[in-house]
Amino acid sequence: MRSKLPAPFTALDTVRSSKEADMAATVRADESAVVPPSNGAVVTWSAKELADVRAQLATEIEELNGEIAKSESEIASSDVTDGAGDDQADAGARTYEREREIALTLNSRDLVAQNERAIARIDAGTYGVCESCHQPIGKERLQAFPRATLCVACKQREERR
Repeated sequence: MRSKLPAPFTALDTVRSSKEADMAATVRADESAVVPPSNGAVVTWSAKELADVRAQLATEIEELNGEIAKSESEIASSDVTDGAGDDQADAGARTYEREREIALTLNSRDLVAQNERAIARIDAGTYGVCESCHQPIGKERLQAFPRATLCVACKQREERR
């Protein structure tokens, strides 16, 4: 037998409520909750898990800094070479490649900044808390994307704007 929902509720509201109920508070390694759990469920991050995430982020920072240094040296060396005797198509292709390298370097710098920010949140004990709604981000999301600063709902809201 089906239970009927009260008039102001829809099936979508039921889905939203169950998703919200599934969200759990993120807990620091010392077992103190960053955000009080709303449904009693608590997802804990062990000290080892946080150390692993921190090490992963630090390793990625090192790799990205190496890529940035390599790209910057390539950009600088391509500036030195004179295009004497090149036709317009060669000059255009060289300019395109240079701008592409600059864009990739800026993207790498942005990733370094995001990683450093995630490490700072780990150190501050606020890792796993949405910067917008201050609710837990969710362990699965952070495992997939450790630089996440917003929960799924807030990120979706941000992308709609």
